[in-house]
Amino acid sequence: MNDPFRVFPEAESDIRTAYCWYEERRSGLGEEFILSLEAGFSAIQRQPELYQPIYKKVRRQLIKRFPYGVFYIYENETIVVIDVFHVKRNPKFWQQRTTSQSQ
Repeated sequence: MNDPFRVFPEAESDIRTAYCWYEERRSGLGEEFILSLEAGFSAIQRQPELYQPIYKKVRRQLIKRFPYGVFYIYENETIVVIDVFHVKRNPKFWQQRTTSQSQ
């Protein structure tokens, strides 16, 4: 399956922030985070409906080895990543992005 795949700019910023945080902890750990994230993106692209909605239309795929989830909407054969989010953070941040996406 080759669905269109978009990542919100806010999610890209969150990815950069997480990458930098992991790189500061240990050189190369940020790269491992990115590789795990790319594997997660690939899994979503292969089977976007595999992950159940957890809030309205938002689905979540958990990243292996890192406490992050990819929060995305799959609609009209399009995947939109609204956030890549540390699972211990307040979900109101990505929920607000969901509201702006549906308008």
